[in-house]
Amino acid sequence: MAELAMCVDVSKCTGCRGCQVACKQWNGLPAVKTGFSGSYENPPRIGGDTWTRVRFIEKEDSGKMRFLFRKEQCMHCTEASCQAVCAAGAIQKTDRGMVVFNDDRCVGCKNCVVACPFRAIGLSEETGSSRKCRFCYERIENGMEPACAKACPTGAISFGDRGKMLTQAKQRVSDLRGLGVNARVYGENELGGLHVIYVLDDEPEIYGLPANPRAATAGLFDNWLHALAGVGVVAFAPFWLIFRERGKAPDKSAGTEVDGNA
Repeated sequence: MAELAMCVDVSKCTGCRGCQVACKQWNGLPAVKTGFSGSYENPPRIGGDTWTRVRFIEKEDSGKMRFLFRKEQCMHCTEASCQAVCAAGAIQKTDRGMVVFNDDRCVGCKNCVVACPFRAIGLSEETGSSRKCRFCYERIENGMEPACAKACPTGAISFGDRGKMLTQAKQRVSDLRGLGVNARVYGENELGGLHVIYVLDDEPEIYGLPANPRAATAGLFDNWLHALAGVGVVAFAPFWLIFRERGKAPDKSAGTEVDGNA
């Protein structure tokens, strides 16, 4: 079966949060109560009960301030760090490219939360398990598009065959460049290919995206070596202290040994 993908064109996003609301409604996610954080963003970050949200960015260009918007969610990576670090086997990839969680198997260790290079996973206080965007796979299995794509009023979100989404994204980039916009495609090759592809009209870092995301396992061997070295030091320390104490010469200035028969 052909892999599926979502194309998000930030140049068409108006920050209406329709996708955010649709995700909450379809998945039955509770509202998150947050105080004012000095930003228009609400909630301030993705979490176990917020699987998609709109990021607001303020940027000054030629003395003028403008708003930029980006829909944030799980990127459904081909090289999925979350799956690589999950000790419980609660994360699987479907043959259509979706990365899905099994809540019943998740033990709430949060390894996946830390490993995700896009910070798109959170721990749900309600379930005690890690949760994230599921690409509305139950809708897809019934011939429908994800709820967020269905709700988008400006056409900023498209969904379909990954090859077609890439072709669409590249054509849009070409059109924007023709208008003098510094546009680019993000997600074609990153981490083996993402299943959320962006049409960006600025640098990835401006939108909170890593320019060169790395899988969490990229430095795993070095991390294990450091960890084992640390364990070795800790294990050897008591023996080193014992031998150090035994090797010390007696301190005669402390007094004369007392005869037990005195």
